[in-house]
Amino acid sequence: MLIPDKTSRNLWIALAVLLVLAAVFPNWLGFITTVALAKGLVVLGLVLLMRTGLVSFGQGLYFCLGGYVVGIAGSRWAITDVALLLVISVLVALLVSALLGLLLSRYRDIFFAMLTMAFSMILYGVLVKSVALGSTDGFNIEQASLFGWHPATESLGTWVYLLTVMLAIVLLQIMHRYVRSPLGYAGEAIRENEIRVEYLGMSPRQIIYLKYVIAAVLAAVGGALTALAAGHVDPEMAFWTTSGEFVFIALLGGTAHVAAPLIGAFIFEIIRTFAFDLAPYSWQMILGGVLLMIIFFLPKGLWSLLPAQKSGNQS
Repeated sequence: MLIPDKTSRNLWIALAVLLVLAAVFPNWLGFITTVALAKGLVVLGLVLLMRTGLVSFGQGLYFCLGGYVVGIAGSRWAITDVALLLVISVLVALLVSALLGLLLSRYRDIFFAMLTMAFSMILYGVLVKSVALGSTDGFNIEQASLFGWHPATESLGTWVYLLTVMLAIVLLQIMHRYVRSPLGYAGEAIRENEIRVEYLGMSPRQIIYLKYVIAAVLAAVGGALTALAAGHVDPEMAFWTTSGEFVFIALLGGTAHVAAPLIGAFIFEIIRTFAFDLAPYSWQMILGGVLLMIIFFLPKGLWSLLPAQKSGNQS
């Protein structure tokens, strides 16, 4: 029997609080929270790779795939059940990452980063040239249902919010268990000394391959949830700036805890929203300033501000 530790208990408490807040959140804040949690899942997969010493600038590939699968399945195949849409998104991400992972798991450092970005930009180029998929404008997705139930249009945002919260917390619980397992710690061992990991009889390439596939699945789920919340998909989801945004959030939140990417994503969305409202034509400068301050004063991210981090606790 698994005994819940402090992190698990706090995640269940966070789930209860976020579900209750659905009743008091204004629509704009509920939407920002939904998008932040969805993108936080993408960053969680990225952090998994960063703990292994690898930085991916191509998570937009799977983020975009997850969103477009939802859109194509709804508009072309008349599939609107959200459970089925998420399963199809995960399967597509599994298939693509299983193939690309065979190549990418051979590379390290800047070569890994550039290759991941290259594959993401290939998808971007294909989508931009695809008139049937809306080219640069993308297209709107069909309203989703759940096991035959179709929520009212005015309650759709709340419904997607509740779904995203529950899914995000469940995936966080799973990832919390994973990073504390031998396979989870093996990633950090590879980052410190890959050769010694081989001496222990483990294959760094297989471990990296598994983490890459897990990161792809998380990104696809995040993309699918973002598409459901926004009701629209476009090629920008695969553009390199989107992948760079995920790296930004990872640096902002930190890599020491599974909850840090989601908190970082929420703070990022809040900063971007107010920066855009304050300076619509130069809001990127504000984000750049925030990133510089994080790098100079909090190199381990906002999570390092918590007192528990002084003792070196990680999850």
